[in-house]
Amino acid sequence: MSEIAKRLQFAVEIAREAGDGTLRYFRRSDLAVERKADHSPVTIADRSAEELLRQRIGDRFPADAIIGEELGEQTGESGFQWILDPIDGTKSFIHGVPLYTTLIAVLHNDEPQIGVIHAPALGETVYSARGSGCWYTCGPVNKPQAARVSEVASLNEGLLLTTEVEGFRQRPSGDATDIFIRLQRAARVARTWGDGYGYLMVATGRAEVMIDPIVNLWDAAPLLPIIEEAGGHFSDWKGNSTIRAGEALATNGRLSREVLRMTGEH
Repeated sequence: MSEIAKRLQFAVEIAREAGDGTLRYFRRSDLAVERKADHSPVTIADRSAEELLRQRIGDRFPADAIIGEELGEQTGESGFQWILDPIDGTKSFIHGVPLYTTLIAVLHNDEPQIGVIHAPALGETVYSARGSGCWYTCGPVNKPQAARVSEVASLNEGLLLTTEVEGFRQRPSGDATDIFIRLQRAARVARTWGDGYGYLMVATGRAEVMIDPIVNLWDAAPLLPIIEEAGGHFSDWKGNSTIRAGEALATNGRLSREVLRMTGEH
């Protein structure tokens, strides 16, 4: 088994383990919510899940580097780097919405090679490694099936997803609310509550576009290999294939040009 294949198998395993551990705190009335320096929420579930992930990675691949949303950066010497978001969608989590996910990526020599999105409350997982296709499981059987984007060719026939509209107003480069309004008007249906689950929806052919105006590295790193291996296109708002732009756009590929005509104007 190759070094990538070993890490993919392990990433899926620990994403489920850590993500499923968050269910102990999900919809608990006594869950304490703190605010980080950027005013985003964090809970014991976030921190406990990341601690478990770091421990498991350190035991299995001690020479690998790690970056996590909650606990910072740990250097390594193998050329592999794990990127962790223990609960992507903490706002959903603390309000009892089951669309939050655990995200894991593995980079090799700074290039994203592996991506995992696990939705604990829904029992869904989508995962991929470069050149190995994209795979989806749902429910207790967990028999993998190939994940593929949809074949919808026009936004007016497609489902558009985002995480929250307020993010368009808060973009560092300026208010982009008009971009969302244009996309929403062009789409057949538009919905929020996206976060990592929105990208899972695109990868499995249930949505055509997922867009975020503001993302961090741990949000974006797993998405590029997943979307591309599912046959779609992942990029910044100008069409560049990158996880470091601070913004994200995933489409089924057939709608990329139509969507980029609008996002590229910002």
